[in-house]
This record gives sequence, C-alpha cells and structure tokens, in this order.
Amino acid sequence: MSLEQWREHTEWPLVGLAALFLAVYAWQVIGDVHGTLSSTMDWTLNIIWGFFVIDYVISLSLARSWRWFWTHLPDLAVVILPILRPLRLLRLVTLLRALQRSVGAALRGRIAIYALGSVTLLVFVGALAILDAERGQAEATIQSFPDALWWAAVTITTVGYGDLSPATPTGRLIAVALMVGGIALIGVVTGTLASWIVSRVAQEDETNQVATRHQIDALEKKIDALIEQGK
Repeated sequence: MSLEQWREHTEWPLVGLAALFLAVYAWQVIGDVHGTLSSTMDWTLNIIWGFFVIDYVISLSLARSWRWFWTHLPDLAVVILPILRPLRLLRLVTLLRALQRSVGAALRGRIAIYALGSVTLLVFVGALAILDAERGQAEATIQSFPDALWWAAVTITTVGYGDLSPATPTGRLIAVALMVGGIALIGVVTGTLASWIVSRVAQEDETNQVATRHQIDALEKKIDALIEQGK
C-alpha cells in the first residue's frame, strides 16, 4: 500500500477520532469530572492517542523518506503533544468548496476558511488547555471556562489586557503557543486580503484596457468609413 492510499483510507476515521477526542476532553475539563468517569475519559483519550501514534508510524514507514518527516512536523507535534490532537479537525475545512468560482478565488476562499476555522478551534482548545492547567492552582486567576475563553481570545489576538494571566509553567507555554498562532494567522489573513485587493485591481485594469481597445477599434472603423465616403 502506498502512502496516498493509506491517507485516503484513514482520513475520515482520523477526523472522527479527533472530533471524539475534542468532545471527551471538553466534557472532562468544563464539567470538572472526577472519579470513575474521569478515569474512563482518560482511558478513552489514551486509546485515541494510540490510534494517532499508529497512523504516524505507518505513514512514516510508507513515506520512506526523511523529507516527509521534516515536512510533517505538525503531525509529529499532534502525536507528542496531547492537546494538539483536536487540530486534526482543521482538515475538514479543506473540503468546503463554497468559494470555488475560479482557481485563484478557490485558493483564497480555502485560506480564509482555514484561518477562521483555525482561530475558532485554537481559541476553544486553548481555553480548555489553560483551564485544565490553571484550575485549582495557587495564585491562578483563571478558574472558570468563561474566564479561560476570554483569556484565550485576547491572547491569540495579542491584545493581552492583563486582567487574567497564567500562573503555572504549563499555562505560560500554552500562552506562548497561542500568541505565536495568533501572529501567524494574522499574517495569513493580511496576505490573503492583500492578494485579493491586488487581484481586483488587476482585473479592473484589464477590463478598462479591453474597453479602451474596443473603443479605439470602433473609432478606427468610423474613420475608415469616412475616408471611404470621401473618396
């Protein structure tokens, strides 16, 4: 089996596992679950993690290339860092075709949708992660999901009001990841918008040039007709 065939057969099952992981993790963190139910959820998350490890190992063996390893570091991060596993859900946005009026427009549409999906998912997952890391810790100010959601939103936009801040090393690492992600997404959105503006200006210029050429051609025909009549 080739790597492409393996990806084709496992894409949707892995997306489903990512969705299940996100649902279980969100329930566990927001509900502040303890006891037997919490243990069951931990086992569920570990089993899902095992499937992602198997997928990564098989993909790496089928690729048989270190180039694949270096170009798929995010996949490795998804395996190593448990909190990144729900990011597999971002593959869903590449299936949306609502803006595919032309090749260029489709590309910009996918980038815009991908950026919007990334922001929404990163804020939600970041809020879950920071609440999981900070709740119950001494001197921690983030003790509820609404506070965690607010903190994630202002952090990913690099605003940082300072009313809420992480107090644990894990929380600070999450903050760094969100800030880096926010800066990267702002760059993507800005670049996409600039590309769209340049494309629109170019289209307008081309349209004007075509219209001007048609007017010149019509004027030349009129002049030739007048010259013929004068003869």
